[in-house]
Amino acid sequence: MQTCDLCGNDQDPLFMLSGDGRSGQYDSFECAIQDMAERCAHCDCAILGHPVRQQQDVFCCQHCAAHS
Repeated sequence: MQTCDLCGNDQDPLFMLSGDGRSGQYDSFECAIQDMAERCAHCDCAILGHPVRQQQDVFCCQHCAAHS
């Protein structure tokens, strides 16, 4: 039986997600998001929506971008 790449659950069915040269198999969207989402350069949270980009850094919001 296959296992989730993040949490190790061996629950069926798993789904595959790939993008930007990475891929993984997950049992939930929660695991997929935590593993695959971009991370804020200031607070390190998973960015679920549209990021704020400044030069080569990515932020979850304007507040974090202003602090860097």
